[in-house]
Amino acid sequence: MKHYQISKYIIVILLLYTQTGCQKDFLDQKPDLSITTPSTLADCQVILDNYDRMNGSYPDHGEAAADNYYFTDASYDALYDYNVKIQESKANYIWDPKGEHVVQWGAPYAVVYSANLVLSVLEKLPIDDPNYKIIKGSALFYRAFAFYHLAQLFCKPYVTTTATTDLGIPLRLTPEPNEKSARGTVQQVYDRITQDLIEAIVLLPVEVKIKSRPSKAAAYAALARTYLAMEDYPKAGKMADECLKLQNTLIDYNETNEIPTATTVKSNSSGPSFTRFNAEVIFQSVTISGTLDPNIARIHPLLYNSYSTDDRRKSVFFGEGSDWMGNPNGVIGFRGNYDGTLNPVLFMGLATDEMYLIRAECYAHAGNTTLAMTDLNTLLAKRMMPPYINRTAANPNDALVQILTERRKELVFRTLRWTDLRRLNKDPQFAVTLRRDMNTITHSPLLPNDPRYTFLIPTKEVIELTDIEQNPR
Repeated sequence: MKHYQISKYIIVILLLYTQTGCQKDFLDQKPDLSITTPSTLADCQVILDNYDRMNGSYPDHGEAAADNYYFTDASYDALYDYNVKIQESKANYIWDPKGEHVVQWGAPYAVVYSANLVLSVLEKLPIDDPNYKIIKGSALFYRAFAFYHLAQLFCKPYVTTTATTDLGIPLRLTPEPNEKSARGTVQQVYDRITQDLIEAIVLLPVEVKIKSRPSKAAAYAALARTYLAMEDYPKAGKMADECLKLQNTLIDYNETNEIPTATTVKSNSSGPSFTRFNAEVIFQSVTISGTLDPNIARIHPLLYNSYSTDDRRKSVFFGEGSDWMGNPNGVIGFRGNYDGTLNPVLFMGLATDEMYLIRAECYAHAGNTTLAMTDLNTLLAKRMMPPYINRTAANPNDALVQILTERRKELVFRTLRWTDLRRLNKDPQFAVTLRRDMNTITHSPLLPNDPRYTFLIPTKEVIELTDIEQNPR
């Protein structure tokens, strides 16, 4: 009974997400079916094409707990506690040690459930249909993608010496509601993620009709991101390289036809700078944030001021917000969303700019300064005002510092900063202490490697039902 309750709980969370109705405009032409007993490849494809569930149900609390933005007392108080998601988001912003993350846990597990359901149906079908392999590869990709995002919040950061004993997340591999839930180890979690993605690479096509479906390049990119989180830099670099062999286009931020609303920081700031499925997108997915509204979430001055005057990203990524009447309010908010919409819907999928930065970082870790800076310059030449003069580095560490600096500036609000903080805080050279400075309340700073970098598993809905071990505080 306990395990049935968990499955039912996940479905409730799924409904909370899908009722938002986000991103339906380009998929309206697809059948809106409720498949209670899927039995065919067509049924499986419909399940995987449910955009709200499979592409729009990923966590935002890592990004919202990071250091790219801040609230004033007034803007924080303006987040009225009108639903559970906002209540959880407010607690998350101040790193409440007892904060709950119910939606963050349930929605990715709904993705896992759907992927497992498809895989269970495929076991009963003949494999001679050419779509069989693609559907199986897609299901494996989605399951791995969901497990990865759960691991960034609810598992300790990957450390080679402790991964075989650190607690992971439950690895549900069947759609059976009575399957026993147990926490494996961090090593088992990452082994499952990488295994699923490696298998998916063989099965997935090079080209897909729409970027909300996984491709071979997407599986390579997801592996690169995963190995980077594991600090396995040789494998991360190799996977990024394999991805870029298939897709390597970069948008030139100086070309206004590619960025239709990018002119100055206060011009056309009410609209996003990019279109959905732009040339850099490898795999389309989003998160729905409870706190990152561009009209109230202020970009941290240290981040905003780190962009030079000849850096196109400063005007492309940021713009002045407005009040509910549409009047400018002086708040510099984020608008460089690769989803083509404004927050609170944020692109957190896979794109070529991330792959160039991963490969560059891995070259630096390997001591190859020349190739590291070649990748960095390839990216920055598309971001800076011409004429661009290639940067140089005195040594691999100098290259690494430059690459990590640009990584933060390039991949802002992609839900990657939290994972970067978790891995980089292990190195004293890059460790940072985060603070929330508000006038009325003093909040404890988030020190490097603080236990709060690993979120609590939802207490009432999971811990009390399963008796699995909670993360420490």
